[in-house]
Parts: sequence; C-alpha cells; structure tokens
Amino acid sequence: MATNKTLTMIKPDAVKAGSIGGILAMINKAGFRIVSMKMTHLTTEKAQEFYSVHKERPFFGELVEFMTSGPIVAAILEKDNAVADFRTLIGATNPADAAPGTIRALYAKSIGENAVHGSDSDENAAIEGAFHFGGTEMF
Repeated sequence: MATNKTLTMIKPDAVKAGSIGGILAMINKAGFRIVSMKMTHLTTEKAQEFYSVHKERPFFGELVEFMTSGPIVAAILEKDNAVADFRTLIGATNPADAAPGTIRALYAKSIGENAVHGSDSDENAAIEGAFHFGGTEMF
C-alpha cells in the first residue's frame, strides 16, 4: 500500500539560485500539501549519514561536498500516491533527460546539481522524513 507522504529537499544549487518559491509553487500546483518544512544546513556528518547508501560509489565525496555547500529546504509532502507522483513531478536525475515542465527540467543545472531530492520508495520516505523531522516537527 502506497503511503501518502514523501520527503523532498530543495538542494543548495536551487536555494542559491533563488528557486525555492518557484519549486514550492510547482509542488502546490501539483496537489501536494506541505505538512512540515524547514531550511537547514547539513553538516558533513549528516550528509554522509543521509547518503550512506552511496558511500561506496565514486561520486559519494562530491555529493557530500555539494550537499554541505549551502542551505537546503527539507519538506514532508502529502498527497495520494505521494512518492510516485513526486518522482514524476521532479523528472529524471539528469535534467537533459527530464520531461518538459518537470522541476529538474526547469531548475536543475546538471546530474550533480539537480535542484531537488525526492524519496524513491515509501520505506525511504519514512526513513528520510524521520531523518529531517522529529517530535513536534512531524505532522
């Protein structure tokens, strides 16, 4: 059974470019409800923990460096079929392959600087949501 929540992070490249408002507007227009949101700056340790699934990959160091290069906006989104619908809204990891009108087609610069993160499964949405939000922050 699909959950009704997913996690997104607006990444440092999109925050620096001033794209937070445009991305959030797209999220709202697509029918998602933002139930928790905060701007934060990941430490190296937190970024390594969040992306630990990629620790053996050659891009891990670059990814951690990028994700700690500036603030991010983390948000829990709610909608029926949230994970799959949000993955469709954000588009392919490589913005050159992203469908027109998707967040990455509009806001991403490259595979590495791809504007947003979206959970890839219901299980990861729950894990990632708990990583960024806890206690009274979760709704």
